[in-house]
Amino acid sequence: MKKRCPWCEINELEVAYHDQEWGVPVHDDRRWFEFLILEGAQAGLSWDTILKKRDNYRKAFAGFDPRKVARFDGRMRAALMRNPGIVRNRLKIASAVTNAQAFLSVQREFGSFDRYIWQFTGGRPKRNRWRFFKQVPAATPESDAMSKDLKRRGFRFVGSTICYAFMQATGMVNDHLITCFRYRGSR
Repeated sequence: MKKRCPWCEINELEVAYHDQEWGVPVHDDRRWFEFLILEGAQAGLSWDTILKKRDNYRKAFAGFDPRKVARFDGRMRAALMRNPGIVRNRLKIASAVTNAQAFLSVQREFGSFDRYIWQFTGGRPKRNRWRFFKQVPAATPESDAMSKDLKRRGFRFVGSTICYAFMQATGMVNDHLITCFRYRGSR
C-alpha cells in the first residue's frame, strides 16, 4: 500500500490529484493561469470543493485562456454569478478577469508568465524535507515576496497563503512528506 500525504485521503478525486499533479513543476502558461484562478477561487474553501468544480471552471473560464477571460464583460460576469458549477462569489469572479489582464501584462513584459514566476524560487523547485504535515508552513518568505509583487502588478486574491498553495500545487516547492511515495518522484 502506498504511503501518501495525509491531506489527500479525503476521496479518490483528491488522491488522484495528489498522485498525478500536486507538486509536479509547471512550465505551461495556460496551466499557470488555471492554477491562479483555482487557487483564488479556493480562498476560504476546501481544495476538495474546487477539485469537484474544476471541469465546470474549465468550461466557464474559456479553457483557462487568459486572452478570452481578460475580455469578460459585465454581462459575462453576471452569467458566471448564475453558474452553479463554480463558486459564485462576485469578488472572485471579478478577480479572475483582473488577473487575466495582469497575467497578459506579465507575459508581455517577461515573454512568458513561466519565466516571471519561477524567479521566486531561483528557477527551480525548492525541495523541503517535512516528516509531519504540521511542519508544512502556510506561507514562506518566497510566497510573501511573490504575493507582494503580484499585488503590485494588479493581481487580486494573491495573499501569501494563497501564493504558497499555488507554489505547492505547481511544483515550485516539493512539500510531499518524506514518507510519501511522491516525495522522490515530484522533481
